[in-house]
Amino acid sequence: MLPAVETETAHPPTASIIWLHGLGADGHDFEPIVPDLELPETLAVRFVFPHAPAIPVSINGGYIMPAWYDIRHTDLGIEHDGEGIEHSARQIRMLVEQEQMRGIAAHRIVLAGFSQGAAMALHVGLTHRERLGGIIALSGYLLQRQQLAARRSKENQGTPILMAHGVDDPVVPFALGEQARHTLGEWGYDVAWHAYPMAHHVCADEIRAVGRWITARLG
Repeated sequence: MLPAVETETAHPPTASIIWLHGLGADGHDFEPIVPDLELPETLAVRFVFPHAPAIPVSINGGYIMPAWYDIRHTDLGIEHDGEGIEHSARQIRMLVEQEQMRGIAAHRIVLAGFSQGAAMALHVGLTHRERLGGIIALSGYLLQRQQLAARRSKENQGTPILMAHGVDDPVVPFALGEQARHTLGEWGYDVAWHAYPMAHHVCADEIRAVGRWITARLG
């Protein structure tokens, strides 16, 4: 089981959000945003911020750092690390199962992530075999698009998705986020899309939009 940071907005929680960090960060990265989401006091949510395993990352000269999968090219749209993706996907599914064992129904669990974490949230959420409460992908992209097209689960065909991206992102180009949005739309998913004048990070308006979306889905 992946180690994780946890925080609850109220007790006992009636919903869970598993939030996946980006390359080189850890579970503490997005922990401070919870109050900024401005969730209503009546919405009791357990936030789970797991730490990705430390692995060598090719694009960074083999330097060992927290990562959900290896990245070999600056072009994030090609040659994805299938073995690493599936290893992390299994670990993330275990976190979903853990929340269910703690009494949270699958349709009350949201997968969220930033950058590499957003890519994993989409990958796991779209292939999960039980209906989830939603998927949040901030500054992300689709992994293994052809394989994903064949492996998508019918259970999550109607799961709402929130995507947001910075138009000046030099790490995950805006075009990759837009491509993911259009592909999901062509596949029939309900995608809410936001673009912001920023680079590869999050902004206050974006976090508030995420909070409103969570409230609408889980409130």
